[in-house]
Amino acid sequence: MQPTALDELFVHQTPDLLPRVAMHHPHWRESYFFDLHRPDASGDVVFFTMASYPAMQIIDSLQMGKVGGRDILGRLDRPYGDDPHTTAMPGARVDIVKPWEEIRLYADPDEGAAIGLDVTFRARTRPYGLRRGTMRAGDDLVWDQSHILQSGTYTGTYTVDGTSYDVDGWVGQRDHSWGIRDHGRCPLWMWLQLQFDDGFLGVWHWELANGARVYTDGCWAGTDRSDPIPVVDFRHDLSWRDAGGKPAVYGTHGDDATGLVGTCTFVLQGGREITVEAEGRFDRPYEPFRRGGLSQMRVRADDGREGTAIYEITGARHHRYFPDTEVDGILPA
Repeated sequence: MQPTALDELFVHQTPDLLPRVAMHHPHWRESYFFDLHRPDASGDVVFFTMASYPAMQIIDSLQMGKVGGRDILGRLDRPYGDDPHTTAMPGARVDIVKPWEEIRLYADPDEGAAIGLDVTFRARTRPYGLRRGTMRAGDDLVWDQSHILQSGTYTGTYTVDGTSYDVDGWVGQRDHSWGIRDHGRCPLWMWLQLQFDDGFLGVWHWELANGARVYTDGCWAGTDRSDPIPVVDFRHDLSWRDAGGKPAVYGTHGDDATGLVGTCTFVLQGGREITVEAEGRFDRPYEPFRRGGLSQMRVRADDGREGTAIYEITGARHHRYFPDTEVDGILPA
């Protein structure tokens, strides 16, 4: 393996060169994920990713969301070549202007991006590093990953079909994750990011198909830049809704699920409980690649605070959210 530019720096954590990860696995990745939505969660929503896949020796970027009521999904990629670290490719780029403070996102429709972006993320909270989580199906490693969460505001523009739209004070989340993620075999994954004026609530939660908990971590992080407070317990009572607002089942591929509604309770270190009612649209289905997806939500806490959120709920065969879905391979049990 050839040394890279980053191998010049004092950044190594193992006796290997940096392109060699701790475990060779087809689902090992390191990724950035950004969500951008209006402060009232009532219009367009955009998601932008960039990820590195050592086993395949590629970097890719997804541009997806709902713009003007239309579902959009696009993907760009490039081979590692002699540069496996730079977060850029023809048509997409992530620039870390100042770590944990400012990031610039670019995507160019003229070079194949489904959604054009020229936006800046500016942090409004401190970052929070979740503890490492692991899940197995027998001896098969399905999940072994770490995660960092942070809330921010966005300014700039996004472009679809030649029309540009302003992003002025939009809110949202960014995360940075790395490790093994065979996402389609996780019976239930929840990534909930709630934005209030004074901070954000975030949680990452996994369950087995029967509802048994595997992992929960998250935090409350204030806009005063105080230390984030860990989430130590989490309870959820959500359900799908159809186009008429009536209860729906996800079925095999989510054909009737167009909305999400329900209540979640976050228990913080020290005993404080925050119960949140939420209602919103199922705006970014992951079909046909995975079951579930991303919903843009309006939320109200039990102390009267109101805000917005992105609720990501995915899985397979979970007794409540995805009982009728099918997935290849053996699931954790």
